[in-house]
Amino acid sequence: MTSTLFLGFVALMTTFVVALIDRYIDRRIALGVLAGLVVWFLYAGLIAHFGILSNPEIRPPGIAFIVGPVLLFLIFFAVRPSASARGVSAFPLWLILGTQCFRVGVELFLHQLWIEGLVPKMLTFGGANVEIYVGLSAPLIAWLSIRGRWGLKLADAWNILGLFALLNVVIRAVLTAPGPLNLIHTEVPDRMIGTFPFLLIPGFFVPLAVVLHLLAIRAISSRLRTEN
Repeated sequence: MTSTLFLGFVALMTTFVVALIDRYIDRRIALGVLAGLVVWFLYAGLIAHFGILSNPEIRPPGIAFIVGPVLLFLIFFAVRPSASARGVSAFPLWLILGTQCFRVGVELFLHQLWIEGLVPKMLTFGGANVEIYVGLSAPLIAWLSIRGRWGLKLADAWNILGLFALLNVVIRAVLTAPGPLNLIHTEVPDRMIGTFPFLLIPGFFVPLAVVLHLLAIRAISSRLRTEN
């Protein structure tokens, strides 16, 4: 039941992202993003199916087959201004910020995974994960961002805090996962990373949140420079 609901949530967010790109940028780019995501989801499903992610003996650690490509994508996105320039100019800032409310849904699923014994409590909002507060505050920050320069500065600070919140939970997730990187011992290990479809939390939702933060930071920086 949880897997079915989660896949529905992934499909909903994928449709939303592709529809936004189609609406504000270009249909060909939207179809390209959709094709890329479908290939990525199939890749993630296959390496989970063949036990690559859950095998503690494999080298490099199975988690690298998800985290590695995600990091490469994010580094490319961060260091290539042209990769995000079109999105910065095309999407309304309030929409970029408000979309981060999807993180509330992710946190509710993480809480359910804790109940089912797939993640330690540390990775939930009942433990050391503050992501749900970022998601809950996203609509308010989106509204404040259109209230003037002070709202933009507040939104900028919120984005930085949001990135640190993500970094906090990602590090804890990696260090509580089974294998050679299991340096934090909890009541149960983080089995999410080796379980499809939940490995799409670090494999899809985390990079989506990072991309939205980077787009927002660049958009806010551009607006603040313009207003000087």
